[in-house]
Amino acid sequence: MQIEVWSDFACPFCYIGKRRLEEAVAQFENRDHIDIQYRSFELDPNAKKDYPHDVHEMVSSKQGITRDKAIEMNRSLGRSAAEAGLDFQYDKIKLTNMFDAHRLSHFGAQHGKRNELTELLLKGFFTDGKHLGDRETLLDIAAEAGLDRDEAAEALASGRFADNVRDEEKEASQLGVRGVPFYVINRKYAVSGAQPTEVFLSALEQAWQDEKPVKLVDVSSEAAGVCTDESCDIPSDK
Repeated sequence: MQIEVWSDFACPFCYIGKRRLEEAVAQFENRDHIDIQYRSFELDPNAKKDYPHDVHEMVSSKQGITRDKAIEMNRSLGRSAAEAGLDFQYDKIKLTNMFDAHRLSHFGAQHGKRNELTELLLKGFFTDGKHLGDRETLLDIAAEAGLDRDEAAEALASGRFADNVRDEEKEASQLGVRGVPFYVINRKYAVSGAQPTEVFLSALEQAWQDEKPVKLVDVSSEAAGVCTDESCDIPSDK
């Protein structure tokens, strides 16, 4: 059973949703049959590499609220993250463009490391205060994931995987994705947002019921009548 997750490394709900989905999978009886695939989505494709202001000022400007109110909003989100076992350090966050980070995730996919890279990139941004627009920082993360640093450097320098990012973003648009996180199960069920764990679990169970083959369970007894193409076996009266 495949779960595709469109997300961005600058999206707090993507990280929270990741943990809630993981909790649901851990509780799911058929967890060994689940394949999670992460897909690229940029919340702001036109973002700059560096910003003179912090995340509180960004929220204040976008929401049209005071800085103090923005700080309180971020703290509230941090509490939600803590409930999911995450440590959001908003004062450390470095706003940047995520295109290279997404390209790196595709490089990781080529080596079976995309899911691991996704975790490291989200943690790097929200907990460790790493600059995900900085190439050297990205290469450090690649090495931490067990990837070859020189090969990763060549991939980023050459512009490789740019089309991969754009193709997944185009696919998201075709699916009607307008925000992230966005989850697609078996290309049949969609879950939008960092839903509670029980919502994810319910969606997994429904998708599994639709997908799994019929399992025959014999609960027959001698008191039942059975017909074959040869005859009917009439139950006795005893």
